[in-house]
Amino acid sequence: MDYQFKDIEQKWQKFWADHQTFKAEDKSTKPKYYVLDMFPYPSGAGLHVGHPLGYIASDIFARYKRLKGFNVLHPMGYDSFGLPAEQYAIQTGQPPALTTDTNIATYRRQLDLLGFSFDWSREVRTSSPDYYKWTQWIFMQLFNSWYDKAANKARTINELAEHFEKNGSAGINADCDDDVLSFTAGEWQALSFEQRQTELLKYRLTYLRESTVNWCPALGTVLANDEVKDGFSERGGFPVEQKKMMQWSMRITAYADRLLTGLDTIDWPEPLKEMQRNWIGKSVGASVKFQIAEPAKAALAAKGMDELIEVFTTRVDTIFGATFLVLAPEHELVSALTTAEQKKTVEKYISQTQKKSELERMAEAKVVSGAFTGSYAINPVNGEKIEIWIADYVLAGYGTGAVMAVPSGDQRDYLFAKQYKLPIIPIIDIQKIDEQADPTKDGRYINSGFINGMTYKEATATLIARLEETGAGKAKVNYRMRDAIFGRQRYWGEPVPVYFKDGLPYLLAESELPLILPEVDKYLPTESGEPPLARAKDWKYKPALEPGELYDYELSTMPGWAGSSWYWYRYMDAHNDRKFASKEAIDYWKDVDLYIGGSEHATGHLLYSRFWNKFLRDMDLAPEEEPFKKLINQGMIQGRSNLVYRLIDELGRGTNTFVSFGLRNKYHTSPLHVDVNIVENDVLDIKKFKAWRPEFENAEFILENGKYVCGFEIEKMSKRYYNVVNPDDIASRYGADTLRMYEMFLGPLEQSKPWNTNGIEGVFKFLRKFWKLFHDEKLNFNVSADAPSKAELKALHKIIRKVEEDVERFSFNTSVSSFMIAVNELTDLKCNKKAILQDLVVVLSPYAPHICEELWTVLGNEAGTLSYQPYPVFNPAYLVEDEYAYPISVNGKTRMNLNISLSLEEEDIKAFVLANPAVQKYLDNKPERKVIVVRGRIVNIVV
Repeated sequence: MDYQFKDIEQKWQKFWADHQTFKAEDKSTKPKYYVLDMFPYPSGAGLHVGHPLGYIASDIFARYKRLKGFNVLHPMGYDSFGLPAEQYAIQTGQPPALTTDTNIATYRRQLDLLGFSFDWSREVRTSSPDYYKWTQWIFMQLFNSWYDKAANKARTINELAEHFEKNGSAGINADCDDDVLSFTAGEWQALSFEQRQTELLKYRLTYLRESTVNWCPALGTVLANDEVKDGFSERGGFPVEQKKMMQWSMRITAYADRLLTGLDTIDWPEPLKEMQRNWIGKSVGASVKFQIAEPAKAALAAKGMDELIEVFTTRVDTIFGATFLVLAPEHELVSALTTAEQKKTVEKYISQTQKKSELERMAEAKVVSGAFTGSYAINPVNGEKIEIWIADYVLAGYGTGAVMAVPSGDQRDYLFAKQYKLPIIPIIDIQKIDEQADPTKDGRYINSGFINGMTYKEATATLIARLEETGAGKAKVNYRMRDAIFGRQRYWGEPVPVYFKDGLPYLLAESELPLILPEVDKYLPTESGEPPLARAKDWKYKPALEPGELYDYELSTMPGWAGSSWYWYRYMDAHNDRKFASKEAIDYWKDVDLYIGGSEHATGHLLYSRFWNKFLRDMDLAPEEEPFKKLINQGMIQGRSNLVYRLIDELGRGTNTFVSFGLRNKYHTSPLHVDVNIVENDVLDIKKFKAWRPEFENAEFILENGKYVCGFEIEKMSKRYYNVVNPDDIASRYGADTLRMYEMFLGPLEQSKPWNTNGIEGVFKFLRKFWKLFHDEKLNFNVSADAPSKAELKALHKIIRKVEEDVERFSFNTSVSSFMIAVNELTDLKCNKKAILQDLVVVLSPYAPHICEELWTVLGNEAGTLSYQPYPVFNPAYLVEDEYAYPISVNGKTRMNLNISLSLEEEDIKAFVLANPAVQKYLDNKPERKVIVVRGRIVNIVV
């Protein structure tokens, strides 16, 4: 029969599902291999052809590893909490759970259509209560832990409380808030229960604190930095402002150094590792305290506020050149420091700053802005008064929210000083500061008091010693990364398992998990600005030990990254209702051997996952320090858009006439994007175009050679450009195996490449040609049991070796080319030998599993055994050349080629050639005068 791909693919997809062919074993004598894709958010649009690229690559590798004898875990699930579903719910009133289930059904159908070898028995959904129960449980473990710097690991909060009970705060070296108290054991014991809980909250790895956040009023929620672009929300394009709010945070900064050093132990793309290094941003420097000058100092003291400003600097050597201080507009002291004369100016500037995102404020800018508070500080090394300003380039959440400005050494400070006519003092003898700042560390110091004449190293050591001696500062390591905001003022997310009593947060009992997301009448914040969960009717905590009491739950939900920060462990033991995963399962699977996903998650999911994994290891809940051994970032499949050219009339108005691509320059035209699905090989289907949109129903065309030829552009695949290609359509027309191989054929996995449906025909023809190897000209099955020839064995073993090498280095595109060459060679050899074709089926099966499963059974093998068949062993002997096709010339004219053993000596070659009947025919019974043999090259007979 002919290659009926639709019937074949449906048959085997059903077989795999019915027989759970790809179900992994939790215990096996085989070595384990864990292949994981970043699980998708199930959007309403479903998949386009760009989405499966990474899934196809991981599936090829998973199938290959099974053939190589590994027990492969290759699961799939859905990151199903997310803002898009909530926005859709706000617009339509449909519950997010309902639309999410519908979207998941679409995704599942599309994923099944492509023949992925996922172990669907382990499917997870982050929005399912039996899953987020354990997300809530991990939150509780974080809440009940603190970070011991001395041990360099997290420990339980009970251990900390016991230490306070016996020893007070002495001997504790913790990563904690700056305002922790110092106390003796007796003083601790004298504190009330509430006072102790307040103090412990300053140490917990997840805690409540007022933070500056990206607040989006239109969405009614806080957004992460990577969800904000140019001051607007990435989702919906709504304005975002800076706002201070009480927020849950996670103390990821406690793990900053381990997150940095861990990058050296994992096989990840170097650009991505560098993104994480820059995000963490380790800096070695000094903390310096600037006392506030009178009269502001007295005013602060009267209010019980700090009378100093602490800054962190990596260039303490430049402190004598500090001519002003700059605070973040959100700094807690700004209001108290602002004089009556400056109040209006400062308030106006703060209002302007709130409209900018943190990323905008951090970006390099040639134009700087700020406002003078009217107050002064005292430089601790020379006692001079310097002005205190606010500026948007200083962020409240980075460092202390204050910087000492040294305009001679920092370009932004230089521009600021020039704009506001502030002093610029040269501090190194070779500095050149006429036109810009000079950050040199060379030369010797001038205008710098007791470090004059010193070198950089001498000055730095001397200054730190002096600051520590006077109590005005100390050496310090700082990180750009800040603690992670862990709350969203929205509905569709995990409820936080916390209730409030007397203003303090308390955890639910573990037996009360999961805290189920309640139903609400609307998905918007309340009229008073509270999060949507405040709309839930009678949603209060009722403690079992306090009958009749009701307490408020936390009304924020967890951020989008919560459920994805541990999901690979749930796949190991997806149905365990007693633990997030059993110790036995975790000890067996350990970590992810291969992780494939996008680099856009570098400073989000990939960083938070590493943080949570390290915490779980500290708690003896995970055996490995890093969760993902090897990471590959797949490139993007770009869209290939098609364009039509609208004729513009004399008045500059668009007409309903369209000019073909080759004629467009003869007319005044304007390009319009057109649906690529009504274009084939850049030729527009005019009938479909007229039916595409009502305004084109009566369109007219200026053709070339009787056709309308479209232009094209390579750009992002998007509905906006009408260049989205649905994999369902491609699979229906060419088959899933063709789509799988074509996506790999487009180019190297890690690179971006354009989609072009025009090129898929070649892969489809290849699979049909492969099918024909097993059939005669009348399409009857025709496979021989005869022994294969040397040439056939050579063709087979070339592809066995090539695919093995390519897959191991993830060079899938070159394998596809090699398959084509191998099938062409075997076709030319008219090969139909079972010994050759059966091994070829095994080698091709990771790429084109449906057609290979069908041919495997046609060859007489048991259905379902192909996926676990041993990968053929490469035999180098079959690639050794033991014969050579010698060109045979008679009187200098090549007459034929003759295969002769390379082991023969010269005289034997002469005898072999002269004895050949075909050679004698060319000699025409004439005696040879001379036979010239060049071994391994040519034989020339002279008559």
